[in-house]
Amino acid sequence: MIKTNYHTHTLYCDGKNSPEEIILSAIEKKIDILGFSGHSMYPFAEDWHISPKQFNDYVTEIKNLSEKYKNNISILCGFEADYIPGITKPTFSNYENFNPDFLIGSVHYIATQKGIMAVDGKPEDIKKGIDKLFNKNAKKAVCEYFYLQREMIKKCDFTILGHPDLFRKENERLNLFNESDSWYKKEVKALAKEIAKKGIITEVNTGAITRKKMNDVYPSAFFLNLLKEYNVPITISSDAHSANDLDGAFETAIDTIKKAGYSEVAYLNSSCKIQFQKI
Repeated sequence: MIKTNYHTHTLYCDGKNSPEEIILSAIEKKIDILGFSGHSMYPFAEDWHISPKQFNDYVTEIKNLSEKYKNNISILCGFEADYIPGITKPTFSNYENFNPDFLIGSVHYIATQKGIMAVDGKPEDIKKGIDKLFNKNAKKAVCEYFYLQREMIKKCDFTILGHPDLFRKENERLNLFNESDSWYKKEVKALAKEIAKKGIITEVNTGAITRKKMNDVYPSAFFLNLLKEYNVPITISSDAHSANDLDGAFETAIDTIKKAGYSEVAYLNSSCKIQFQKI
């Protein structure tokens, strides 16, 4: 089986290692294709995104390292690009100056006229955001989060959908919503249908496990079963923020995928063409 990971962060954003340290670890872990996907909200940035001033440095360094290690591993250079309406979007035209191999489209933020909140921030900040922006109504916040993802899929072009139920990350601690509630399942189903319309690869993301936020992957088993029902292609990603986590909890991801009925996963080859392989 070709071992891949496309969701990788470095010191250019909020990762703990340099690109070269990441590559050396990937070679040691026998990863065949590695994709770098620095956090981006170009042309803007929070402190955990790549600074606009460093975009060219990021791309140049990864391209040079790709050439240096071409006999050991295939390297792709991309971005995990945020979607915030009117501010930034995961489209290849938005990043055309940097010629990325691929884009991961993700929603981390909800913006309203009252302000902006991160759905995966510190628990106390999530609670404050819901209290301020949605008058303490967590259901409205979650519905807006899923709506933004559907809108992103309709309006943007990107390669992989990132952690599509990220709002779950701190839910065990905050108890904001019940995933068994009919309204929540309705939102998940609506997003799954929108994903299927575009046929976008959706990642099975192990980052919450390796960072000890949940003992589960994104998306949930219910969500993953819907994706399988709608024939949505999936790929396994670690959302690694350190070199040690490049293939973290991959066995758990494979078991979860198989339980949902999947027998193959999608991957981007060295030319960034979508291919499939058995698991």
